[in-house]
Amino acid sequence: MSDDTAKTLTNVIKIDDARIQDHLGKIVRGTVEETLNALLDAEADRLCGAGRYERSDGRRDTRAGSYGRKLHTKAGEVNLKVPKLRQQTFETAIIERYRRRESSVEEAMIEMYLAGVSVRRVEDVTEALWGTRVSPSTISNLNKKIYKQIEEWRNRPIEGEHPYLYLDGIVLKRSWAGEVRNVSLLVAVSVNADGYREIVGIMEGHKEDRAGWSGFLRHLKERGLTGVQLVISDACLGLRESIGDFYPDADWQRCIVHWYRNIFSHVPSGKVREVSLMLKAIHAQESHRAASEKAAMVIKQLRAMRLGKVADWAEETAQETLAYYKYPDRHWQRIRTNNPLERIMREIRRRTKVVGAFPDGESALNLAAARLRHIAGTKWSMKRYLDMNLLKQQQQEIA
Repeated sequence: MSDDTAKTLTNVIKIDDARIQDHLGKIVRGTVEETLNALLDAEADRLCGAGRYERSDGRRDTRAGSYGRKLHTKAGEVNLKVPKLRQQTFETAIIERYRRRESSVEEAMIEMYLAGVSVRRVEDVTEALWGTRVSPSTISNLNKKIYKQIEEWRNRPIEGEHPYLYLDGIVLKRSWAGEVRNVSLLVAVSVNADGYREIVGIMEGHKEDRAGWSGFLRHLKERGLTGVQLVISDACLGLRESIGDFYPDADWQRCIVHWYRNIFSHVPSGKVREVSLMLKAIHAQESHRAASEKAAMVIKQLRAMRLGKVADWAEETAQETLAYYKYPDRHWQRIRTNNPLERIMREIRRRTKVVGAFPDGESALNLAAARLRHIAGTKWSMKRYLDMNLLKQQQQEIA
């Protein structure tokens, strides 16, 4: 065969892959559409107790026409004719199945956007996964929908009593008039009277100062936060005074981990390990009295090590770290540090890192709140954290 003949045959049998794929897609979509409509008709016959136009003593309902509905399937968009019944609401597992799928697509788009993925990238991903390219306006509408739900969740009533309350703040970056500024988010997690953890609040604090904390605690109290007996936090500026304004009967526990870190920042690196063992010995005692005595001994040792500034500071603040001794000993490990909330704050930081600088404080708040809302719906809040009967028994014995 000559080269000219081969070239001619090649041109004759040239295949248009795009047209074939489009044709096959139409065939598949047509089959899916026909099958789903047949299933809907069969479902309607079952609910009516008889086929269309069939006369039967067992008939329970009659049809009242149908309405059109479009569904995105793996084969593409199909047109359904959903039957309407005169007496019953037509509910079918077929439609429910695709409702769930549509919902999962919607949730996936929201999750991508909240994770910091750009609008254009969301469009590309949805087209690759589902064969449908969503528009920026669709994403914007979804964001409005989810942000409305988040706002409702943030302002929901707080029910029951919450004996233990953990407070902390996180600083994120925001763009403001061409400059990058800080925005503070204040977060509250509690252990309720039944021993389960709850995320009770998040709010933009502008600054972690007394005004910011007072606004946040007022927000919590107005929503119904009651029964607070112990507040666990770092020594944030103005926080302790704000607690006294809104929960005057509550004790304050200074997080011992943050306390250690504050001390280590003033200790020579060669002596950090030695000082660490000394400080940990304070919080390993069996009672408040023993811990106070141990703290006095440690302070004396620090002076002997010529760490006078550290000793003075420890003498001034050590008692702030011993409030947990007033509560059941089985609770001590979990109420003397802010670790339960610290883990959540790390998760927020991980999720917001991809964004960089937010356009405004509201965007930062919404993204962080969306993550907290997700955590609140997981096993995190469904596993009993503490046996609160121990606290009730202790209070009854004291009374």
